Amino acid sequence: MIALLRLLVPLLLVLTLIYVGLSLYSRHRRRQKLIARWNSNRLTGDREIFIRRGLAKYDHSLRRKLILGVYVIPLGVIAIIVYYTNFT
Repeated sequence: MIALLRLLVPLLLVLTLIYVGLSLYSRHRRRQKLIARWNSNRLTGDREIFIRRGLAKYDHSLRRKLILGVYVIPLGVIAIIVYYTNFT
């Protein structure tokens, strides 16, 4: 059990760094796409409000939730390996 904890603690730290990096990168890309859409369509009104609304929609999107797979997939694989090793 201690060996598993010694594996999981650094793994969770690394996965957190990866999650934060992916999240910031994805949000930056969405912001760039919103700016490009604003410029290409020559929209009227306040650009910052348009971008803020677009990012608010992004915060509730499926893509944002899929980034949590950074945690789910590796931890799930480890759980399957531990189960298979100990109980089969």
